Amino acid sequence: MDKAVNLIKLSVGTENVDDLAAWQATKRAQAPDGLPRHVTRMWPKRAAEILNGGSIYWVIKGVIQCRQTVMRLDEYTGQDGIRRCAIVLDPQIVRTQTSLKRPFQGWRYLPPGDAPPDLPEGRASEEPLPVELNRALAEIGVL
Repeated sequence: MDKAVNLIKLSVGTENVDDLAAWQATKRAQAPDGLPRHVTRMWPKRAAEILNGGSIYWVIKGVIQCRQTVMRLDEYTGQDGIRRCAIVLDPQIVRTQTSLKRPFQGWRYLPPGDAPPDLPEGRASEEPLPVELNRALAEIGVL
């Protein structure tokens, strides 16, 4: 059986986790069944591992802040006739411990051992640390 693997993706134009949730609540960001989706050009070669319990970790303003479980991968053909992959997500957004991430294009694989842990239930509504403080703590090895 394949082990789970995650994806990591920049949430471009998003200011915070609430913005991500608001975008995903729009019809434009949803699959026909109403689940949120992210459409991407490339189809993951490790699809079986992603679908074995993997999540997409969202980088917002240079910091991993949350994740969503990947439910399925749908084929999606845009108005231009090009076949794409719609990553269909669980609507529940799980906040994670924050982790700095440099910008990158597209999505990347994120091994489970490199993924930040989920925040405990009681801390899920906390605001993330300011980026400068988070960076300073990471540099001295606290985060």
